Amino acid sequence: MTFYILDVFANSRYSGNQLAVFADIGDLSSHEMQQIATEIGFSETAFLISGAQNRGGYPVRIFTPCKEVAFAGHPSLGTAYILNKYIDREQKGSITLNLKAGQIPVDFSGDILWMKQNQPEFGKTMDAGMLAGVLGLHSRDIDAGFPVQEVTTGLPFTIVPLSSKAALQAAKINAEQYLEFVNHTWAKGILVFCQGGYDHHQELSQRVFVDYLGIPEDPATGSGTGCMAAYLVRHKLLGSNKVSLSVGQGYEIGRPSELMIKASEINNYYDIMVGGKVVEIATGEWYNK
Repeated sequence: MTFYILDVFANSRYSGNQLAVFADIGDLSSHEMQQIATEIGFSETAFLISGAQNRGGYPVRIFTPCKEVAFAGHPSLGTAYILNKYIDREQKGSITLNLKAGQIPVDFSGDILWMKQNQPEFGKTMDAGMLAGVLGLHSRDIDAGFPVQEVTTGLPFTIVPLSSKAALQAAKINAEQYLEFVNHTWAKGILVFCQGGYDHHQELSQRVFVDYLGIPEDPATGSGTGCMAAYLVRHKLLGSNKVSLSVGQGYEIGRPSELMIKASEINNYYDIMVGGKVVEIATGEWYNK
């Protein structure tokens, strides 16, 4: 099988979120896909089921090191990049992926790829003190002006607004309390964010913890960023139901990443776009038999 290694949401090589994309997979079974994803050990590995379109899109499956997921952001961008460059060169403007969460269109604008995310679902609001304990923080580290809330655009996250960059950088999962948390909640991934970026042109900073999927901390999370975008415009956290901004992630774990958001909400309809750059690292052949 042909495979590609990419850095997604990256402004340079060896930054962003690492991704492996497999093409020409033949009759590879679900079990074998999971074995390969575990062997590679990236946050996610994507498998292009067919190089031909079906129902207006290309079928793709996505696996973390321990589980298949219905949707993930950086595999969507990375797989669309590979399709556009190596498999379907005629589709210059956009490519649609058929994921388990539904169809995800990816548009190309220069060197930026933009994915349109599904309409969000908002779950329950949660106790800030409880989340502070899970994150090893004090209750005062969570911004009391906005809720801690579950959101999904295909993969659920608990969105936690923090009061400062210091609180963001101090966050550390308490394993015992996290286990209790995931046993009683729908949105088991946790996204924490604060205003102010790592770089001068970034408006927000975020970190994402998804231990239940075998990812202690994710370098760049397109699915979670879409959830946060929906949260921002729903609660008008930045003063408007329309935002266009850049978000920094991954700096604490040595994988500086940049994700871009364009989002709005009008009459309860959400238009959510998450974008970033893709950098090629390597390609090769994988011998599975």
